[in-house]
Amino acid sequence: MSNGSRLRPLQAILVFLFGLLVIAPGIGQAPPTDRDEARFIQATKQMVETGDYVDIRFQDESRYKKPVGIYWLQAASVQLLGGGVDASLWTYRIVSTLAMALAGVAVLWIGGFMFGPAAGLIAAVMFIGTFGVAFEGRLAKTDSVLLLLSILAQGFLARIYLARRYDVIPAAHWSWMFWVAQGLAILVKGPITPLLSGLTVATIVVFDRGRARRWLADLRPLRGALLALLIATPWLVLITWKSEGAFWQEALGRDLIGKVAGGQESHGAPPGYYLLTYSLFVWPFGFLALVGGANALRRMRADARLLFCVAWYLPFFVVFEIIPTKLPHYMLPAYPAILLMGAWCLTLSEQDRNTPLLWQRVLHGLGAFGTGVVAVGLAVVSVGLPIYLKAGFQWQGLAAAILILLAGWFALVNTFDLTPMRRVLFAALAASIAYCTLFASVLPGLDRLWLNRQIAERFAEEKPCETSVLGSLSFREPSLVFLVGTDRVQNLRPHNVAEFLAENGACGVVAMSDKDATSVFASLPGGREGMIAGEPIVGVNYSKGRELQIRLYRTKP
Repeated sequence: MSNGSRLRPLQAILVFLFGLLVIAPGIGQAPPTDRDEARFIQATKQMVETGDYVDIRFQDESRYKKPVGIYWLQAASVQLLGGGVDASLWTYRIVSTLAMALAGVAVLWIGGFMFGPAAGLIAAVMFIGTFGVAFEGRLAKTDSVLLLLSILAQGFLARIYLARRYDVIPAAHWSWMFWVAQGLAILVKGPITPLLSGLTVATIVVFDRGRARRWLADLRPLRGALLALLIATPWLVLITWKSEGAFWQEALGRDLIGKVAGGQESHGAPPGYYLLTYSLFVWPFGFLALVGGANALRRMRADARLLFCVAWYLPFFVVFEIIPTKLPHYMLPAYPAILLMGAWCLTLSEQDRNTPLLWQRVLHGLGAFGTGVVAVGLAVVSVGLPIYLKAGFQWQGLAAAILILLAGWFALVNTFDLTPMRRVLFAALAASIAYCTLFASVLPGLDRLWLNRQIAERFAEEKPCETSVLGSLSFREPSLVFLVGTDRVQNLRPHNVAEFLAENGACGVVAMSDKDATSVFASLPGGREGMIAGEPIVGVNYSKGRELQIRLYRTKP
C-alpha cells in the first residue's frame, strides 16, 4: 500500500473540475431520453408538484421498481436551483453530473492509497475520459449516484483489508463509512452495492484465507449492517405502509426477481454480452485496462492490492453475465477496478513487467480490436447520423470523428514515446472534447431524433384551448408526459380515441401516425371529415427503432 495514501487537495479539485468540464456540456440541450430517464424525472416532478416525498408515481401509476434516493436528490436539486415544477431539465441531470465528477475523485483517492499518487491520477483521468461515464453522467437516472457510492464503499473496504494485510490497525471510522455508503446505496438502487461488496469479500476470503478472520472482524458486520438498515428502513417502512406492501411486490417480485429469472422488458441477452459492451463503455481505455487486468491476474496471489481489484471486478462480471436481463450500464460499478489495474500496469517499469503469455496476448489483441472497432464506429456515427436523419453534413460531427480517431490512436499506440500520464491525458482530452461536441452540439440539433420535443412544441402551438389535453396514440413514450405536463397527456389505444374526443370536446388533441389514423377514423362518427389535421411531424422513435410520421388531430368546431 502506497505511503502517499492521503488525497491531495489540488489533484482532487482538478479531477473534479475536469469531470464537470467533460460531462456538464449538453445536459440542458437535449430533451429527456426514453424510457428510464423520462420516468425518473417525471416521478420526481410529481413529488415536487404534490409535496408527497414518500410515494413514487408516474401519472396515476405507482413506480416501485427502485427506492426513493434518486428522486429525493433530484427534488432537492430542483428546489435549490429554482423553478419548482417548471424547473429546467438540467436541474434534474446535474445530480448525475456532480456524482460522476465526484466518482472521479473517489477513483483518484483509491488509486492513490493503493498504487501511489501517479497511478491514482492516471486511473481518475482514464475513468472520466471513458464513454460510459460521459454518457451516463448526462442522464438523470440512478446509475451515476450508485457508481459514486459503490466506489466509496469499495474504497473503505480496500482500506480495511489492505491495512490488516500490511499489519496496520485500520481506523475505526473506515468501517462506519463503508456501512453508511451501503445504506445510502440501498436507498438509491437496492441490493447492487451490497452485492458488489459481498462478492468482493467472498472472493478475497477464498484466495486469502489466512488473513480473513481479523479483517472481517474489523468490518464490524453486525453493528455495521444495523447502521445500513437504520439509514434505509424509515422510508422502507413508510412506503410499505403507504403502498400496502405493493412496493415489495413490484421492487422484489417483478423487478429484481424478474431480471434474474428472465430477460425483462426486452433486455434479455446471452452470456458474452458484457464482453462486447465492455469496449464501448470503457472506450478508449478498454485495451490499456485489459492489459493491466491480465497482468493483475498473474500476480494477485502475491499482491493483496491486485487481489482486491480482481475480486472487485471478476465475480461481479460473472454474475451479471449469468443474469438474463442485461443493459450496458449494469457493469458500471465494476469498471473502476479494471481501470485501477490498467493504471497500475502503466506505472510499472519495463523490467517489472512480465513477458505476456499466450492467453494474455489473445486478450491484448481482443482489447485492441475492440478499441479500434468502437473508435471507427463512433466516428462513422458522428458523421453519418446527421446525414441519415436528414440534417445534412455537419462540420461539428466531422470534428468529433477526428477527435475520436485521435483518442483511439493515443490509447492504442504510444507513437511519440509519451509518459503514461501524458498518453492517457491526451487520449482523455481528445475523447472528452469529442463527447462535448456530440452531446452539446450535434445530437441536440437532430430534430428527427427527438419526436418528443417536436410533438410537445407543435402541441403548444396548435392546442385550441389553454386546458387542452394531448391524447398520444402513436408515440406513447414517458418523455412526452414530462415535456407537456403531468395532467396534459393521456396514452391512448385505437379503441378509446372516440371516448377521449367525446370527453374533451373541441379542446382534445390526438397525436396519430397516418397508419393509425386510417383505422381510427373508421370508428369516429364524423370520420376524417370531422377532424382538422396539422402538418406532419417526422422522426424516429429510437425506443422502438422505427420512423414515424405523426399529425396532431382535433375535432372541427
